[in-house]
Amino acid sequence: MPEGTAIYIVQRGDTVDSIAAGYGVSTETIVRDNQIIYPYELALGQALFIDLGTRQPYRSLRVSGYAYPYINETVLADTLPYLSELAIFSYGFTTAGELVPPALPDDWMIAMALQNGTEPILTLTPLDDQGRFSNYLIHSVVQNQETINLLIDNLLEVMTEKGYLGVDIDFEYILAEDRDAFTDFVWQVAERMRLSGYHTSVALAPKTSADQKGVLYEGKDYRALGEAADHVLLMTYEWGYTYGPPMAVAPLNQVRRVVEYAVTEIPPQKIDLGIPNYGYDWPLPFVRGETQATSIGNLQAVRIAIEQGVPIRFDDASQSPFFTYVLAGNNAPEEGGGGNAVVAQGNIAAIMHEVWFEDVRSYQGKFDLIREFELGGCGYWQIMRWFAANWKLLYKNFYIEK
Repeated sequence: MPEGTAIYIVQRGDTVDSIAAGYGVSTETIVRDNQIIYPYELALGQALFIDLGTRQPYRSLRVSGYAYPYINETVLADTLPYLSELAIFSYGFTTAGELVPPALPDDWMIAMALQNGTEPILTLTPLDDQGRFSNYLIHSVVQNQETINLLIDNLLEVMTEKGYLGVDIDFEYILAEDRDAFTDFVWQVAERMRLSGYHTSVALAPKTSADQKGVLYEGKDYRALGEAADHVLLMTYEWGYTYGPPMAVAPLNQVRRVVEYAVTEIPPQKIDLGIPNYGYDWPLPFVRGETQATSIGNLQAVRIAIEQGVPIRFDDASQSPFFTYVLAGNNAPEEGGGGNAVVAQGNIAAIMHEVWFEDVRSYQGKFDLIREFELGGCGYWQIMRWFAANWKLLYKNFYIEK
């Protein structure tokens, strides 16, 4: 743990007042830092961030966060002091190389970022009309030099006009046959950006070996992309995801495997560790093709545990908090279809649920991994929800590069 910080796990009979008295800090500080709402109920097993006042950060860290233009202005204002880069999500493009701007204006976000000394970053994504990553769109562009030239020209024009200071290339589901062409595309973008005083980052699927099979992995050459870009983001999240079985979103044991491979291909100072700012709630039992998890915020997860009167547990292998609960049928969400486990509660049908999310324990585990491997930064997907304890803990661990 960084100096001046403690993580307290709520025990039976604890109150905010008793915890504050035990550490000699104010109740108001614990309530504020952990966003505890009146009447200040706590969940058994809940992890609380305790600020003991002193601070001696380890070293500086590059911190990025993705955000959509519909982010709440107050949430963005609160988060920007903790960010080196604000990656605005996102600009698309056509097969002809024309840029497609976000559905909502991004100028206000760029202005707020610059006012806070945070670099606004244009995120470039190959999304189709349905909002899905399109490898057809990627193929059409990276295999056509004339289209590449036009797309880069358009990027530079928009960046200069709006005040962006860098570009983040977030291409997913790249065809194996387009692997080298995509690498060459990133090289060309990065070189043109550097000539204009901008920098380039690229998002990487969480590989654990060079020859890893799968549509997420085969199109990305870690070593070559690490050489081309100024820095990279390891997308070390979504092990637990909407259509998959219940599990941690970013299990530390799996994240470690990705980092261990990445540092053999890319200089550690170029690597940003991806960090999720959300969790999932699954109805049980899980049935592939039927069960669908609901994305929830970390604070929302704790509120569910409090409202349902269930303890929060912690999985040592994944270094992640989780819990299960039974939701009465009248309040049960519609997601999940026929895969729900219906149990009896008197005469009311009920559905079992399993929740995995992030807390200060799981975040500290990721910060410790950054320290261990001397990584250059971290990147949050995404910052749409304000989770104060994470940012307070990050601030205790590192200086934020500005």
